[in-house]
Amino acid sequence: MIIQGTLVSSSGTSHSQIRLEGNQIVETGSNLGKADYSFSDDCLVFAGMGDIHIHARDDVGESQIYKEDFCTAAAAAINGGVVHAADMPNNPVPPITDESYHDKLKHLEQRNPAIHFTLYAGIGPGTRPLSFAVPYKAYMGPSVGDLFFRTLEQLDETLSHYRGCNVSFHCEDPILLDEHANAATHEARRPAECEISATRFALQMIEKYELRGKLCHYSVGEGLPLIREARSRGVKVTCEVTPHHLYFDQSDLTDENRGKMQMNPPLRTVSDRKAMLAALRDGTLDYLATDHAPHTLDENEQGISGQPHLDTYGAFVTWLILDQKFTPEQAALFCSENPGDFVNPYVSPKKFGRIEAGYTASLTVLNLRQPVTIKREDMQTKCGWSPFEGITFPGSIEAVFIEGKRVR
Repeated sequence: MIIQGTLVSSSGTSHSQIRLEGNQIVETGSNLGKADYSFSDDCLVFAGMGDIHIHARDDVGESQIYKEDFCTAAAAAINGGVVHAADMPNNPVPPITDESYHDKLKHLEQRNPAIHFTLYAGIGPGTRPLSFAVPYKAYMGPSVGDLFFRTLEQLDETLSHYRGCNVSFHCEDPILLDEHANAATHEARRPAECEISATRFALQMIEKYELRGKLCHYSVGEGLPLIREARSRGVKVTCEVTPHHLYFDQSDLTDENRGKMQMNPPLRTVSDRKAMLAALRDGTLDYLATDHAPHTLDENEQGISGQPHLDTYGAFVTWLILDQKFTPEQAALFCSENPGDFVNPYVSPKKFGRIEAGYTASLTVLNLRQPVTIKREDMQTKCGWSPFEGITFPGSIEAVFIEGKRVR
């Protein structure tokens, strides 16, 4: 199969062709033959986009699949132009040992979803590393689920056993969360100081135990200099940012929408949101990661935190490119290349993130001239809603290829 169009990487764009054989890219160039698919100049062809922070809600116990499972998460991902995703471990049956991780992996394989999922293992009080390489997630304070730490000293002791591992941190200081637990609003119960304090501690842990660290769903502008300073000293840390922390802020909150607009960490100030956009632009933030959290609307109204975002990933990227003036090359870095680099050590023989020979033949094609209005009836996530309902993004998904086959 030969695909022709404007190909995008972090190093530039070019009108070129891609030749696919089976599930791999075998060649790129300008004269490979007659194209099976030719995309107009309105479109941009990216290496398949990856979301390295989602909650599929699926595990061997199946107690939460009423709101999502691996197959419906995959359908939502394809709807949003996402070709691979990494699933978080805060399940009712968490993957924290070799046995429980393999059980979840076997369960995933039995589901046989339409995209590739990488599974995080959980770190909790008293856990130990698995006997094989996986990415890990540490919840520094209470979030959705029971896999979290109540003190930073407890986290320090546990992390001492994970030296050299790939560990992602949910940065909220559990002691400060306790101190603010009785505040009037969700935002006041999880204030910026909780994230800043936890950022300092996470960076200390990453340096102390020589971790390959990642800070999840970053949201506070005041914490960004801490990250930059640590990197300048050689600390190996990367950072995510979510669509909701780039698009919404506390000025968008009303009494009517507060349930749907609750997440951990919460929405921040206008200046924090603008700081996240600037940090994604300058490379301080490395990944557009959704923290896709498919709770039902009833659950959100009852105070369960999280929003679903897989369905709208690619459309949101067109907003970044066309309205916020990010370059296509920047989008290729934080949507394709960096997510691919994150998962590739764990997905062999697959390789995601680049339009190059030897990489998996999965592609995301965005149409920058075809706006889309987000409608509830178009969502594929099982929970069936989006915080972007009624919003028109300036572009849309033109096509998605998964391992050599066009699926959209």
